[in-house]
Amino acid sequence: MTTTRISELMTAAAARTISVVQGIDDAQLGDPTPCDKFQVRDLLNHLFQVVVNFQALATRTPADFATTPDALVGDWRSRFATETETLAKAWSDPATLAGVSPGMGLPQEAVAGLVLLDLTVHGWDLAQATGQPYTPDPDAVAAMHPLAEKMAPQARQMGVFATPTDAAPDATLFDRLLSLTGRKPEPTP
Repeated sequence: MTTTRISELMTAAAARTISVVQGIDDAQLGDPTPCDKFQVRDLLNHLFQVVVNFQALATRTPADFATTPDALVGDWRSRFATETETLAKAWSDPATLAGVSPGMGLPQEAVAGLVLLDLTVHGWDLAQATGQPYTPDPDAVAAMHPLAEKMAPQARQMGVFATPTDAAPDATLFDRLLSLTGRKPEPTP
């Protein structure tokens, strides 16, 4: 099967987030997350929406971000794993990275980087909210950090990133990424 570097990074990042998702107890769905506006349930639904819509964006098909359906029905943990696998497959054709996304108005490579960012940062958010360990894929972090730096002003303007927090001088690249997005890096349990 053909892969791209970004699809390989998505697979690696997704594996770490899948582990967190599978460890979430239903009793934790109402718990707060580092994303001020989201409880665990809301963040999971948002992440499902992102994963499904970015499958469509890979093939330049319209994506619907207007509403966030409740994806937490049935065996949603296994379905999340399946959807992230489908996401990586959708971005595995080198042609998906060419040109500009008609739905996002950004280069397709940047669009792919945005979903990688969501998988990684929201994996950490969910781990923090549910008391689970989380270690991001270092290659994914290295790949997305420059994009996050470039997109940060626009992301803040759109309310996607919060005001950046201070990172320690000796902070890891991932902690600097979290700080850039407005999160306060904290040790995972």
